[in-house]
Amino acid sequence: MTQLRLPLGMPEARETEFLVGESNVRAVHQLERWATWPVRSALLVGPRKSGRSLLARVFAAKSGGRIFDDADRAKEADVFHAWNEAQQERRPLLIVAEAAPPHWPVKLPDLRSRLAASPLLELGPPDDVLIPQLIERAFERHLIHARPDVIAWLAKRVERSHIAILRVADALEAEAGHRLSIPVVKAALAASGLLTDTDES
Repeated sequence: MTQLRLPLGMPEARETEFLVGESNVRAVHQLERWATWPVRSALLVGPRKSGRSLLARVFAAKSGGRIFDDADRAKEADVFHAWNEAQQERRPLLIVAEAAPPHWPVKLPDLRSRLAASPLLELGPPDDVLIPQLIERAFERHLIHARPDVIAWLAKRVERSHIAILRVADALEAEAGHRLSIPVVKAALAASGLLTDTDES
């Protein structure tokens, strides 16, 4: 497990660190090798709360490139012009969206062709190594205290998604200030429907 941190000059809080695991390491490596992209633009996609915007900011700070965040919610003409400008200025552009076409229904043919020519960098659902790290991060934000065995127990029973992990932390926020036990966590999350497996083992 490694972390990417925003360069000096940015806050040194945990929120500036991007956790790297098997589910996102390929995208990280592609960003590090942006000079080898066939065009000066790439498309970074990932599910909600996967850290795609944070990773994009790390990339921009290190490469001097630009970001077009939430591109799938923007005017297609604006994305199209940003793509063209990146080629003209030879300055890398990272287009950030929740999903790539065809899940992102791009209507403008010229934009579709340019996105198809751009490297696709994907952030997948969190892997088994990343999940406990994300739980720990979410608990820190909510000032929730939990022993390693509680984290390990949770990691096997929560939905494999970034948003689900944040919902677990939200559901346990009432327990902030207390050290959590497995029975307390199990009862709270079972009541919220946030456990995928309630087996004791």
